[in-house]
Amino acid sequence: MDKMVLAADLGGTNLRMAVIGENGETRYRSRSSTPTSRRREDVVELLVSSARECIDAIRPLGAVSAFGIAAPAVLDHEAGRILVAPNLPELNDFSLAPAISGVLGLDVFLENDANAAAIGENWMGASNGYSSSICVTLGTGVGGGVIIDGKPLRGIDGTAGEIGHICVEPFGHPCGCGSLGCLEQYSSATAVVRIARELQSSFPDSRATAGLDTTSLEVYNAAVSGDALAREVFRKFGFYLGVALGGLINVLNPEVIVIGGGASESWDLFIEPLTSEIRKRAFKRPADRVSIVKAKLGDDAGILGVARLAFSSSNIGLAV
Repeated sequence: MDKMVLAADLGGTNLRMAVIGENGETRYRSRSSTPTSRRREDVVELLVSSARECIDAIRPLGAVSAFGIAAPAVLDHEAGRILVAPNLPELNDFSLAPAISGVLGLDVFLENDANAAAIGENWMGASNGYSSSICVTLGTGVGGGVIIDGKPLRGIDGTAGEIGHICVEPFGHPCGCGSLGCLEQYSSATAVVRIARELQSSFPDSRATAGLDTTSLEVYNAAVSGDALAREVFRKFGFYLGVALGGLINVLNPEVIVIGGGASESWDLFIEPLTSEIRKRAFKRPADRVSIVKAKLGDDAGILGVARLAFSSSNIGLAV
């Protein structure tokens, strides 16, 4: 009988869950809205009920062996404990994995969502076949995960891979983390809108920020149409991302850097300034060696990553 695990991507807005087979195939999917009550019990209840739905749906095919959960949080991976979850503060300082395990009777494994995406891309996506990789997720913020010698780099406090909080401007824009000039203040969808507004006075003929509620998609569309302000926004986007990645190449010497997330759809607008900065800032040999590629798995990266983790951690046949 096929080996299967449960895998969930718990976000501030949605919970996505799936049953995954040992070759990465999806056997069943479910999707629910994350509770807005800010009650810990409601999040646990949703995870349990969604898990039971999945288990019941695939019962004719067999049983699931373990459960992996990706969460947008700083966490203690070994203990299955969430330390700080900015988008789900009700889960702060909470042993989520043991709580779910006690109800379902399954081994439950917890992973940071960006690390999970890196593991997923390494298993079934763009960094498959590479032992050392960096995965950068460009969305509302900037997430990161690092794989070294085939293993995720978590750090002693669980904060390794926080690429979005590399400082690229020492006296730059304030970041929600409390620092200044973090990468996610310059190379995220949120940053696109802010930078566009900051440049408005220098480009009085631009229509990229005409609306009161300008979105990053509107700035992107303006850039594709040739708008000078919008194109400058994405030049800066690529410049700062290149600054950060150049430093990471010098420190980690990866074989491949995978770039994903919604904001990565602007690839053609930022990739040239990004690679130009890497060539200026990174040591020549590792800069020439590293491949910079688009992510392949989209929203499934995190789910596949924690599925891989569940398979390996529960000793049912796959190794991370």
